[in-house]
Amino acid sequence: MYPFARMVYQLAVTRNAPSLPVTGTHVSHHRCWPWDIDLWMELNNGRTLTFYDLGRIPLARRTGLVELLRKQRWGLTMAGASVRYRARIRAFERVEMLSRVVGWDDRFIYLEQSMWKGQTCCNQIVYRSAVTDRTGIVTMDRVAEALGIDRQSPPLPDWVQAWIDADAVRPWPPAR
Repeated sequence: MYPFARMVYQLAVTRNAPSLPVTGTHVSHHRCWPWDIDLWMELNNGRTLTFYDLGRIPLARRTGLVELLRKQRWGLTMAGASVRYRARIRAFERVEMLSRVVGWDDRFIYLEQSMWKGQTCCNQIVYRSAVTDRTGIVTMDRVAEALGIDRQSPPLPDWVQAWIDADAVRPWPPAR
């Protein structure tokens, strides 16, 4: 089940947090509870993706995106992700999550998130997200204008651009 109570909590603890620039970093803290673990007694890989929601939505709120989505009656959807897992998160361990927008192109916003135990990065994800309306994807020119930010993205990190390029040649639909 989706952790609605945790999302409400994260939004509550950040309600008075200062605004962030669109490329600012949102820092949040989370605990792995017994219902988050898998058979190997560590944070379940699917639950990891749900944890990332708990950082991404407050980030969107602090950058003004949530307010804009409501005002324009736009939505937000995920269009791709690539995850790297490197260290286990066990029950009752606390992690620090860093969430930030790294840039955008004509159609998508690219976000990077990571979970840390002290100086150890446990996992990291890059997301491709799209703002949508009733007709489909809203161009980033429209989103940038509505947010009052520069339409030109900061340069994407080389590794993000390489992921975009690799994904562009990935066959779709996949073979059955």
